[in-house]
Amino acid sequence: MTKKTRSRQHLARRLSERVLRDDACPACGVTMKERRSKLVLPVNGEEIVVPGAMHLRCPSCREVVLRFGDARRLGEDAIAIYRKRHDLLSAAEIRAIRKHYDLTQEDLARLLRLGANTLSRWEGGRNVQTAAMDVLLRLIRDLPGSVDYLRTHAA
Repeated sequence: MTKKTRSRQHLARRLSERVLRDDACPACGVTMKERRSKLVLPVNGEEIVVPGAMHLRCPSCREVVLRFGDARRLGEDAIAIYRKRHDLLSAAEIRAIRKHYDLTQEDLARLLRLGANTLSRWEGGRNVQTAAMDVLLRLIRDLPGSVDYLRTHAA
């Protein structure tokens, strides 16, 4: 092994061992500042602007970092804005429909021929239903006998 190779390996090892502070920018190492401002997040291929989103921003290189809780909240807020913009049922409205008919998430998912976790994600605000599923949920809510029909024909 040459002296130059050993030197490169030593430098690479020292850089990989470098630990940044929790509030340091991962790009440049400068202390990041906590901010609230608008951020943009895609939902179903549409750019959704979320005002007042909490995040860390580097004053030097302008890098943006989201903490886990802030990222989760940003996603939930973007989905809520998307639902409102497209007049889709909210997470609470979907849950209310399911509970009105005394169905578990698994029961309703089976009736709608959805995956087991889909209803949980919709009700938790982590995913958004399609417009077609939204219409079907509204039919279940507004049309008496629709759940019985689905039990007979869909399940």
